[in-house]
Amino acid sequence: MNTKSKTIPYSLSEIKSVAQEIIDQAQNQKIWLFTGELGAGKTTLIKELAHQLGSRDTISSPTYTLVNQYLYPKGNIYHMDAYRIQSEQEAYDIGIEEILYSGDYVWIEWPKKNRNLFTCSLRFY
Repeated sequence: MNTKSKTIPYSLSEIKSVAQEIIDQAQNQKIWLFTGELGAGKTTLIKELAHQLGSRDTISSPTYTLVNQYLYPKGNIYHMDAYRIQSEQEAYDIGIEEILYSGDYVWIEWPKKNRNLFTCSLRFY
């Protein structure tokens, strides 16, 4: 799988243009890893990305659900919070394999908590 890492510093006032830049640069890559400190705005950016792709769903943090699924005109967006996943087995139990191989967008916050699961992805910081 083609992987690359990109750091895009931005302010909240630039979030719409940054989201569009990410979508444009990602091209056909659909698995994206988001890292940043607690409260850095990962979910806020993900909300904007989903809306720019045409999702009308309410986008929220998957902190307690671990995975949220949203619809957009061309399919699904899976939004995962890997912070609370305690083991690889727990990830498999919530369907990580099906999600990662779905062909849909998969956006993962806190991927470093479970490095073994998320090594082959397009990373946006």
